[in-house]
Amino acid sequence: MLPPDRHSFILNRLAESDSIRTIELASALEVTDETIRRDLEALEKRGTLMRIHGGAVKVSKVREDLSLTERQLVNRESKSAIAELAAKRIQPDDTIFIDASSTALTLAEHLPDFHLTVLTNAHNVVTALADREGFDLISTGGIYEPRSRSYIGLPAESTLRKFNINRMFFSCNGVHLERGVSETNSRQAAFKERVIACSEEICLLADSTKIGLKSSFFFAQMSDLTTLVTNPNADPEVIAAMEGMGIEVLRA
Repeated sequence: MLPPDRHSFILNRLAESDSIRTIELASALEVTDETIRRDLEALEKRGTLMRIHGGAVKVSKVREDLSLTERQLVNRESKSAIAELAAKRIQPDDTIFIDASSTALTLAEHLPDFHLTVLTNAHNVVTALADREGFDLISTGGIYEPRSRSYIGLPAESTLRKFNINRMFFSCNGVHLERGVSETNSRQAAFKERVIACSEEICLLADSTKIGLKSSFFFAQMSDLTTLVTNPNADPEVIAAMEGMGIEVLRA
């Protein structure tokens, strides 16, 4: 079967459900897993699906407010590379904030081995760093939101106001040149807006699939950002425009 025929088969399968698995497609089409991975990569570049670990999901599904577990499966390799590069910006004795996004959570795996104050509203970040020595680990507390495994609301915002944050690390659902940075969840958007107001360096971790998108709730203007960490295949025209605005762009 030729690639165009396989692509049609894959998209028809995806139309019937929210997700498809590489191993099942390989079996149905009688090709190798590597062939299917190349097909999925080609279809992702056309914007017709989004690859995740072990398969792919509909683009519309990705743009919804996915659970943290689901978001951790999307673009895992890109997120890890972005997080590793972002971690190199951290200096000894910094006070940093890590939000509840899956990309920022990955940052917790790459934090340097020197003293830091780590402030977070993410339950999973607290769990990941609980046994790390040399960190002053502080949870904002607040109202627990199970889907994102994070704390939000007035109690969390009250904690924020007590700190000067040197570097804020966060992600989003969309980055649009004219409208700014957006989220699908209004409460998460409102909380991130509060963190920005308390932070010196605003470091956005966003892979190329989010560049150019608009989601439901905007919480930051492009002028709020100091740094974008993304992957090499981000839209070069958008990246050039951001650099023209004075935003430092790092490609993982």
